[in-house]
Amino acid sequence: MDKQNRKHLKLKIKKGDTVIVLSGKDKDKKGKVLEVRPKTSGAIVERVNVAKRHVKPSRSFQGGIIEKALPLSLCKLMVVCPKCNEPTRVKNDKEGGRTCGRCGEIVDKVK
Repeated sequence: MDKQNRKHLKLKIKKGDTVIVLSGKDKDKKGKVLEVRPKTSGAIVERVNVAKRHVKPSRSFQGGIIEKALPLSLCKLMVVCPKCNEPTRVKNDKEGGRTCGRCGEIVDKVK
């Protein structure tokens, strides 16, 4: 995606949303979004897409094998409605909040 199109991109997934993975090795896993990266169109989800890294010891860290969450593409994620507990497309309502496309329940309110 080039810079001109990325500038006008409106993200449907926000930090704190519960999402489900649609494809890949972690398919059908649910998790909470910890971080959204709009420039690379990726998101870090807890307990999903975890890789093991070998870290050398230093003065402040003992060293060993640590698990690190890696970003997933936003196109592989879908928001889960808190009421019906199903993956859904999110609709923006007139007040600026977001609603579930299936049941119409409010996903989050305007702050």
